[in-house]
Amino acid sequence: MHRALCPVETLYVSQRSRAVLSCTLRGPVDVAALSAAFDATTEANPPLRSRIEQDGAGHLLRVLDADELPRLVTRTGDEAEAYAAELNRPLPLGGPLSRAVLVSAPGGDRHLFVLVIDHTITDGHSSIALHNALWDRYRQLVEGGTGESADPEGPRWPEPVSRLLPAVDDADTTKYLDGRLEEVRRHPVELVPYDAAPGEGADAGGHIEVRRTTLDADLTSRLRRTARASGVSVHALISATLLVTARRRLPGDDGARTLGCLSPVDLRSRLSPPLPASAPVPAVTTHLQSLQVSAGSEPLEVARAVHARLSDFLSRGDHVHEMRITPEIRRNPALQLATVIATNMGVVPGPRLPGGLRAVDVRLVPGREHYFPQAGRSPVMACVVSFEGRLSIEFPHSTACYSPDFMRAFRDDVRAGLLAFTDAVEPEHALAATG
Repeated sequence: MHRALCPVETLYVSQRSRAVLSCTLRGPVDVAALSAAFDATTEANPPLRSRIEQDGAGHLLRVLDADELPRLVTRTGDEAEAYAAELNRPLPLGGPLSRAVLVSAPGGDRHLFVLVIDHTITDGHSSIALHNALWDRYRQLVEGGTGESADPEGPRWPEPVSRLLPAVDDADTTKYLDGRLEEVRRHPVELVPYDAAPGEGADAGGHIEVRRTTLDADLTSRLRRTARASGVSVHALISATLLVTARRRLPGDDGARTLGCLSPVDLRSRLSPPLPASAPVPAVTTHLQSLQVSAGSEPLEVARAVHARLSDFLSRGDHVHEMRITPEIRRNPALQLATVIATNMGVVPGPRLPGGLRAVDVRLVPGREHYFPQAGRSPVMACVVSFEGRLSIEFPHSTACYSPDFMRAFRDDVRAGLLAFTDAVEPEHALAATG
């Protein structure tokens, strides 16, 4: 049982990137039921129990033999140490494209669950949906159900998104690509320089760490109100804050510099019929825009520019062309080279758990195998998601590139910028920083 990867999916193969979903739990966990729920989830979704194989000039997904299937791993340990270990542990080359781990405290009432999925077969929305579906099965099992999928057709391969796009003229896509290449040639963007000292010994290549900031439900609501009152999206406010923060990290004078903002664009809702979040495929394209940002740029004006350009990109239907030119990125990396990358899953639900078990925190962090400290500079990644109405921004980075102190200061400046936006509509209700 196998399926060929489309050219867009093949681009992810060499990146060795992955989505890391984690859930911090309080209460009893039935390990046997959780193991069965994971098995049922992988059975219903063949990509989760597949490996990537070379197929001539391309690649394919092939379902693993029974003795190779991913199984729930359980162990006892410290939550923070376990999270760091799983964040830095790659999926095995040529092995399963998913991994599930439950790490429990010695007392058995505190747990960390981690679900790791290769980006070749998922994006942020589908990884969250798969995580929630797993816990739905778990809840059904502990409440006396079967935990089995109600799909009468049984497991099947999802169709690649690149084959579901509306038809466009090839000449129009070629013209679009020529325009994109000319744009990145005429307006090359600046990147944030690395500050980490060269590594030594076993950690010479660095390791992945994450700085994080969160807003509580009230602050998140106020940020949304500011966005609505200003005629922009929350994504635009966050992107502008990232750009202004990055500008302060560039050496030289305080004048305007060309910065780039890369925004992933969800295609699921833009297909006909729409593709459900549960389909385990990467269903995103990107929008890259360059802007002139100075040390004194007003963040709200930057946000308005970001919002207007992204809106125009979508209204023109350029997201279809952008998806179709994705295979060109390997030959022309500048097509996705940005100062900041601002992902945004929007507001998503957390897992629904049985009585007695609660999730005190849910996180989504992208990780990858290859960082390039020798490059001297790179985009800064911010992964944005609001689980149950609480905004969280994760800043994953390699310590071989950016030091923890650098990213901590970057995170703090972004937080201060967002808090200023939460005060914009109702300054009399300013709150102290939290999180």
